[in-house]
Amino acid sequence: QVQLVESGGGLVQPGGSLRLSCAVSGSIFSINSMGWFRQAPGKERELVASIITIGRPNYADSVKGRFTISRDYARNRVYLQMNSLKPEDTAVYYCNAELRTGPSRANFNEFWGQGTLVTVSS
Repeated sequence: QVQLVESGGGLVQPGGSLRLSCAVSGSIFSINSMGWFRQAPGKERELVASIITIGRPNYADSVKGRFTISRDYARNRVYLQMNSLKPEDTAVYYCNAELRTGPSRANFNEFWGQGTLVTVSS
């Protein structure tokens, strides 16, 4: 079974940095895209950044210039480097992957991790 496990969250001062990691494991035929979402207290879940196999990374306007998403294809991992963190970045961050567990379109699915909490506060 496919599993996504996030790590790297924690408490950081405003202006500080954190790097989140997500490891994907299980029976995987191919990975189309990987990304990060977040959900702040009292708000809806939103896309932070995503990256596909062929293409350029996509970022939410609120994090452009501060966050960088990268992908390790050999290890099935995706990272989110977060710099110049702001209190409004406080949220639970979720790893996401769109992948195939088989060769047909019917095997295409979206998977989520359990989330890791990022708190930006003094």
